[in-house]
Amino acid sequence: MNRFRDKRWEDIFLDTFIYLSLIFLIIVTLYPFLNTLAVSFNDAVDSSRGGIHLWPRKFTLYNYETLLTRTQIYRASMVSVARTVLSTALCTFSTAMVAYTISRREFVLRRIISFIYVLTMYIDGGLVPTYFLIRALGLTNNFWVYVLPGLVSAFNLIVIRTYISGLPDSFIESARIDGAGEFTIFLRIILPLCKPVLATIALFVAVDNWNAWFDTFLYNSANPALSTLQYELMKVLQSANTMSGSLLQALSRAAAGTSNTVTPRAIRATMTVIVSVPIIIVYPFLQKYFVHGLTLGGIKE
Repeated sequence: MNRFRDKRWEDIFLDTFIYLSLIFLIIVTLYPFLNTLAVSFNDAVDSSRGGIHLWPRKFTLYNYETLLTRTQIYRASMVSVARTVLSTALCTFSTAMVAYTISRREFVLRRIISFIYVLTMYIDGGLVPTYFLIRALGLTNNFWVYVLPGLVSAFNLIVIRTYISGLPDSFIESARIDGAGEFTIFLRIILPLCKPVLATIALFVAVDNWNAWFDTFLYNSANPALSTLQYELMKVLQSANTMSGSLLQALSRAAAGTSNTVTPRAIRATMTVIVSVPIIIVYPFLQKYFVHGLTLGGIKE
């Protein structure tokens, strides 16, 4: 009985410690975003006085009105959405197709191709040769520079290949006996069985493409019609950091009776929320596949 009571108190202590640790982790994780959200909805001049934590002290929508009335923001949003959707669909499908090919034991070149893909994870041509290659391919000032260079990722390829290798061969053999070809097997059998790992890879690709801005800077900065939302965020942050005297001007306008004004801090917070919300909305729909797909794709017994 004493051993049972001691064990019970140990379990209670351990559960309490785990719950408190998780609560602390949630607070540490959520506080920066909630603070940014509060600053974005707070009056800019009032935010400059400090003391904003989890709730706006002086609520306003003027910060969002200032940014969302810019035509370039809408155009960049459409480019980012198109880039993310196309890249996610094409990259996931292409990577899965290559992964299925090199997972087949009867494919004699599977080891060589796998080695070449893995080699790209450790050896890079460098920024300048990559730029010259992209320019020689005619992809500068071109929307497809967002999609084609990253069509197949070595890391994603390894994850999907490992997952496919763990599937029973009897499914494929039965389909071949019934007369199905390789492409039919891939579409009708492999893809439905790989939903968890494909959803995980799709989430990786979507987040990477939504957050990318450096390729826009390198290849499409001369064409404003191909600017992405993250690149616009980068420009806004840079301009906000170099706004000399903007805070003093805002305070003077507020003292003169003009309350509608913005400050660098308010611009940064508002733009950060605008570019973060879409991917936060998408994530819960893929969360149920995330851990399951990544675990099964990374471990083979």
